[in-house]
Amino acid sequence: MSQRRDILKYLGLGIVGAGIAITVRQKFQPAQSDAKILSPTSATPSKKLAIESSGKTLPELQGISNWINSEPLTLASLRGDVVLLQFWTFACSNCQATIPHLVGWHDKYADKGLKIISVHTPEFAYERELNNVKQAVKKRNIKYAVAVDNGFETWKAYNNEYWPHLFLANRQGQIVYDHIGEGAYAETETKIRQLLGKKA
Repeated sequence: MSQRRDILKYLGLGIVGAGIAITVRQKFQPAQSDAKILSPTSATPSKKLAIESSGKTLPELQGISNWINSEPLTLASLRGDVVLLQFWTFACSNCQATIPHLVGWHDKYADKGLKIISVHTPEFAYERELNNVKQAVKKRNIKYAVAVDNGFETWKAYNNEYWPHLFLANRQGQIVYDHIGEGAYAETETKIRQLLGKKA
């Protein structure tokens, strides 16, 4: 009987301890750790954000500490261009899968009025190191503008929660399309061509 009481006591202490650990983790977990990296097999997130963002002006870039492949840019200065803005981080495999498509679109449409801005918002400490970002940009043959958002200020301005997340705006700076995660490359390119005034 005494042995059973001891087992129940330790079991109860374990449950209480687990509850405390969860509470502490939730209290002190950084806000950006709530961000989600989508795997190719994960469920597609709700399209509520895409519907709400449609027709709104792209929020201005904020808190960009460094630029790669470009002088500092503002979205206001890009009125007249079609703008594709994507949040990514270089160690994210889903982001890596999207990069060849962005590189291809840059090669095909940059001289026709497409401006790609890649907002690099890190998940891990080593992704905050500028030289590491530069090496990843070079390795992936990225020629378009990369904005380093180590402080998550642009991320927060977009109320973003995902890597990768793509926003596409028309020549007036209004968001007409966004896509979370991998895939939908043909659909995205069709939207780009339509905005550039080409036949789909």
